[in-house]
Amino acid sequence: MIDSVDLRLSRYDAPKTDFLGETSKYFQFLTEQQNSLGEYRIFGTLGGLKVIVSKESVYVGKGSLCKWALGDNFQTLDRLTTQRALECLADTLHLPIDRAAVTRLDVGQNFLLKYPVEVYFNHLGEFGRAKRLPQPTGLYYQITTGQLVFYDKVKEQRQKRCTIPELYQGKNVLRYEIRYKHSVPRAFSASEVTAASLYNERFYWDAVSRWCKAYEAIKKINDITINFQAMTTKKDLYRMGLVALVEHVGGVGAFLEQLNEAQRAGTLTAKQKYDLREAALSATGVEAPGILTDNNIIQELTGKVEQVKRCCR
Repeated sequence: MIDSVDLRLSRYDAPKTDFLGETSKYFQFLTEQQNSLGEYRIFGTLGGLKVIVSKESVYVGKGSLCKWALGDNFQTLDRLTTQRALECLADTLHLPIDRAAVTRLDVGQNFLLKYPVEVYFNHLGEFGRAKRLPQPTGLYYQITTGQLVFYDKVKEQRQKRCTIPELYQGKNVLRYEIRYKHSVPRAFSASEVTAASLYNERFYWDAVSRWCKAYEAIKKINDITINFQAMTTKKDLYRMGLVALVEHVGGVGAFLEQLNEAQRAGTLTAKQKYDLREAALSATGVEAPGILTDNNIIQELTGKVEQVKRCCR
């Protein structure tokens, strides 16, 4: 479940180590510079990871820890392989990496699916107050501490000119991940998150659980398919009309954006927009029974996430 990790080790966590004099021996040197405050820094790489060393700290990141440890990031690191990867990184750099602060953390998983990956994006709607940001190759949700991301893993790796493992060649591979890009301790309601936290059993399963719950909290969108056999009342007819209206304007996302524009223009009050929004989501949501048929597409993806969730129990 763990992929990219950014780490920063301070001199207070390794007081007997001369970062500039010692650490730079263990990675590929690229360049050096002095900033406006007179701080001298060395820049280099370590098997795809970026390393920045100063007198006060060592930074390691801007790359996939999983790829560094296992050779590709179609895989992800479970709790024990995370521990082994970090121990190997510590041995390579001759540093107590377990004490380093985590400044970025990506938690994710790949899913082999029946349909092309883009098909599933259309069935993932609103996520709380997060901004939904469709992308050419994926779908992003902007959250306070980072992003929720859904994207085509094969397409992403091809764009980077990376080798596609045989298992995934010609397959539909959807990647769902949470990227904690800043304020990692805040995201986990912790005073600190260190490298050692990542293979702590309680922390690891909490991270996986949060990943599952975030997916569950996303509003799922049905295909607009009417089940006429279940439409027996005027209420059902009115609801079918609302479903047809939402579909006519381009789907739930387009309908909600029109509501936002109407509020900004002063045509709707906040309360009116909220009521209309809830009515549209209720009419088109997968949990709404009756006049809409089940959506096997989104159920397939939800079932995959459920399999991961069962491992958390």
